[in-house]
Amino acid sequence: MELVSAPAKIPGCPPGLEYLTAIDQLMVNQKVETLEAIVGVETNNRYVILNALGQKIFHAEEESNWWARNCIGKSRAFDMKVFDNFQNEVLHFYRPWMCAKFFSQGCTQSIEVSAPPGNLIGRVEQAWAGWCTPAYRIVNENNENILRIEGQSCLASCGSDVVFNVLSLDGTAIGKIAKKWGGFTREFFTDADNFGVTFPLDLDVRSKALLMGATILIDMTYFEQSN
Repeated sequence: MELVSAPAKIPGCPPGLEYLTAIDQLMVNQKVETLEAIVGVETNNRYVILNALGQKIFHAEEESNWWARNCIGKSRAFDMKVFDNFQNEVLHFYRPWMCAKFFSQGCTQSIEVSAPPGNLIGRVEQAWAGWCTPAYRIVNENNENILRIEGQSCLASCGSDVVFNVLSLDGTAIGKIAKKWGGFTREFFTDADNFGVTFPLDLDVRSKALLMGATILIDMTYFEQSN
């Protein structure tokens, strides 16, 4: 697989994310884990992030414990480190246990995004858009709303992509997160999913990073299979 070399530093851009300033789409591909496919033991999720040419720009690795993966399943808490092609951690995602704040917020989904690790740049949080419509709000480090995500009312994906629209605060569609149909064998015998993410070229690089986090959260929420 062809790798993308490190870009030049850009003032004001989180280190390691400079390449995101020059692209308007990503592919987020979950790697098929042999142990999961054969015996059904849930392992840490791993993803490869590619550009439109299929070149690898990042890879992500989940960190969670065995008990959480195999007993709590897709509701589990996890940390996820995102590395560049030189093994530098450039992004960090933290997803708390979905019911950890049950008494104050209900069982809402969320993920925190830091770039560089230790520097919070925002969160993706589950929002209300109707009983059957998946929705999220994206907030910056000051807890200010910057984007929204709304999915289809029906998330059945047999034979077709599942699309989550990325919206500006005035409701204008500016991009999408699309879960790609992977064929019968991949869909029904593994939980490895592929996503295409599109956004405006001039979107702030931190917002692009938050959309990467949203993709991971959407995958875990709707497409991760609990053994």
